[in-house]
Amino acid sequence: MLVLGAGVVGVTSAWYLAQAGHEVVVLDRQSQAAMETSFANGGQISAAHAEPWARPSVLPKILRWLGREDAPMLFRPHADWAQWEWGLRFLRECMPGAFERNCRALAGLAAYSRECLIALRERLGIGYDQLSRGILHFATDARDFEALARSAESMRALGIPREVKSAAECLALEPSLRDSHDPVAGGVYTPTDESGDAHRFTRELATLASHCGVAFRFNALLKAIEVEGGRVVAALLDDEQRLSADAYVVALGSYSPLLLRPLGIRIPVYPLKGYSITLPLGPAEEIAAPSVSLTDEAHKIVVSRLGNRLRAAGTAELDGYDTEVNPVRCAAIARRVRQLFPGLGAITTVDNWAGLRPATPSNVPLIGRTRLHNLFLNTGHGTLGWTLACGSGRALADLVSGRAPEVPFRFQP
Repeated sequence: MLVLGAGVVGVTSAWYLAQAGHEVVVLDRQSQAAMETSFANGGQISAAHAEPWARPSVLPKILRWLGREDAPMLFRPHADWAQWEWGLRFLRECMPGAFERNCRALAGLAAYSRECLIALRERLGIGYDQLSRGILHFATDARDFEALARSAESMRALGIPREVKSAAECLALEPSLRDSHDPVAGGVYTPTDESGDAHRFTRELATLASHCGVAFRFNALLKAIEVEGGRVVAALLDDEQRLSADAYVVALGSYSPLLLRPLGIRIPVYPLKGYSITLPLGPAEEIAAPSVSLTDEAHKIVVSRLGNRLRAAGTAELDGYDTEVNPVRCAAIARRVRQLFPGLGAITTVDNWAGLRPATPSNVPLIGRTRLHNLFLNTGHGTLGWTLACGSGRALADLVSGRAPEVPFRFQP
């Protein structure tokens, strides 16, 4: 079994495949696991908040965001039909019926994935700065709060539990918001959600997987997939090595469609660039920093405590495969963090990062077999890669092993 990609989705796939009895080799172009999109994400395991960006309420906001360099969602047009096609499909997925359908699909997989993660953590004793204190999605505008409350009611009708909280209840849950220069108007709390460092988790799991026989080949640049008679026969590396296996899993994130396109397999995955900042916390800052994972509705920023660090992440930028850090985008996140938590204003050392989320227009990932019998997909998780990784990996292992996954989901094909 050959798994292509050693991010959180690829490594969890490798783990569950090995546990199912497969002999597994993982290829990645980086020197270690989780060095790209899984390196510095927002840290949220948001099973009860697993919603797509594409929703009816985002359409008028997109018009307001046009031309703003610090906008939560930014479109940088390229002469690339894949980008424009993705954008048009995204607009279609904003329709109410599509939004509700996608919410159901994501909610089921996310809840299953959370169960898998908890079971894995309890079995292996794996540590990754994990906190089980829920996620508070708060608003600083009364109209935004009303919209969150209405959304919570509709989500409960879909079986997704959310607790509407007043401003006072939000501050009781997370006292560090009391000093915010932008007062909290209210919010929605999901106590079963969690947070943690996806990079640390992936690295730890990769180490444990290697102890169980999984072979990792790093610094391996994949050049092409060779096909004969409707089956994949080898993965060709840039040094002309040919690696053969009984089956292959494409877990290359945003780069998955580039590998598949020469095979005549087109998937609606496009890079959605996100940014994060990481702040080191000294003794004084640890008091001023939040311990409940937060989502800021106004700026679409998530904030998570990772041990003695604070991670804030957000924004979505359609800019092709550019991975350069835009200081304006990172500065906007830092400015909002200091507005919400004035006690952190003295921190001057900040690590800025940018990564490419592999997004489908619906944010629903692609998991399962392709038209090539022994080629499987586990990609397209968008903003929910950390949330969905364990469930996706376990379901993929079931599919490869010829078993029906335990979770209802629209698996490929």
